[in-house]
Amino acid sequence: MSLLSEALKSGKFVISAEIGPPKGVDITEMLENAEVLRGKVTSINATDQQSSVMRLGSLASCHILKDKGFEPILQMTCRDRNRIALQSDLLSAYMLGVENVLCLTGDYVSLGDHPDAKPVFDLDSVSLLHAARELQNGKDLAGKELKGSPHFFTGAIVTPGADPVEPQIIKMEKKVKAGARFFQTQAIYEPRKFEEFMKSVKYLNVPVMVGIVVLRSAAMARFMNKNVAGVHVPDALIQEMDKAENKVQKSNEIAARLINEMQGMCQGVHLMAIGLEKRIPAILEAAKLK
Repeated sequence: MSLLSEALKSGKFVISAEIGPPKGVDITEMLENAEVLRGKVTSINATDQQSSVMRLGSLASCHILKDKGFEPILQMTCRDRNRIALQSDLLSAYMLGVENVLCLTGDYVSLGDHPDAKPVFDLDSVSLLHAARELQNGKDLAGKELKGSPHFFTGAIVTPGADPVEPQIIKMEKKVKAGARFFQTQAIYEPRKFEEFMKSVKYLNVPVMVGIVVLRSAAMARFMNKNVAGVHVPDALIQEMDKAENKVQKSNEIAARLINEMQGMCQGVHLMAIGLEKRIPAILEAAKLK
């Protein structure tokens, strides 16, 4: 039984966080970051070759986290594997006790450290959700019957800050029809825009966890504004970071404030600290979240 599924059904505000597997096999830091989150979050995402940078796999990382008593979310991208491998990995995840799956299309290889790699994209996020649903129904994408069926709690992502946002809503609807049972959003720093988005997708009746990337600096905020589609950090927040004497404290304060402002609009928060996982407990404390 997926603990994440049960937590979202309970109506409580659910907290998840993200950790990045190492580039190599030394998992010491990954486990240290996970331990910092123990008892503070319901679930932990293990990223899948994030930004197209080759790392330890999400499936292996989730298995390790599961063995350590955490509730993992397997991020699965379509960039590197065809439908045979993706379906096989889904079956493998279930056999390793991993039920939560976040289905993503994936970044282009040109963004990563192997720009000459051949991208696959045999499926996309919607068709991957469909594949997971078919496996649960006892068949693969070729219509062949399975000997025993897996069970998943499948999710997807959405970008509430996209301009225009209508294509995101259309895609979100397709994802729900394909089997998405929860959503984690891309980073958003504009509560009013998020509120409008949530009102516009209320009819979908699916849990949404608002995504917040922890800001390292004003320079990082400006970088995201320039390079990350659908993410906009308002000038007022950038100025706060610029003027702050204690950047860490100000960053934590901003993240906590955003959580509090958007908490009543959605079902949970997904924190992406990107190497700053040890600061998450302080952020949650500042937001008065247990």
